[in-house]
Amino acid sequence: MLKGIDPLLTPDLLHVLASMGHGDRIAIVDANFPAASKARRLVAMPGIGSPEALDAILKLLPIDDFEPDPVAVMQVVGDPAAVPPVAAAFTAVLRQHGLPPPASLERHAFYQATDAAVAVVQTGERRFYGCILLTKGVIPP
Repeated sequence: MLKGIDPLLTPDLLHVLASMGHGDRIAIVDANFPAASKARRLVAMPGIGSPEALDAILKLLPIDDFEPDPVAVMQVVGDPAAVPPVAAAFTAVLRQHGLPPPASLERHAFYQATDAAVAVVQTGERRFYGCILLTKGVIPP
């Protein structure tokens, strides 16, 4: 255990976050997401909800402010304008960290974007659409 580090952030996840460079993406996904087949590197967070994982990660990870949509959630299939409860929770967490609401990606576009992510963090989130992509920014000198 380290002082000042959220205890949800495991050694593996801390290594992933520290290894990422500007523009790299990380995906936080729910328990139903096909993480084993999609992840270049898989970090498991069983028993943790996706919004809680997002909050812990945002305490350390700067979000890109050079691109228009550095954060994105998965759209509801058949109803892209819908905002499921877990997506509303993501928006609340983002707001707490001074970030705008996420963009949304069609399901297969989200899967494709996840294929290129540095890592996939699979949570124990049981609510559908508990998936979010983050693009790492920079820390100024």
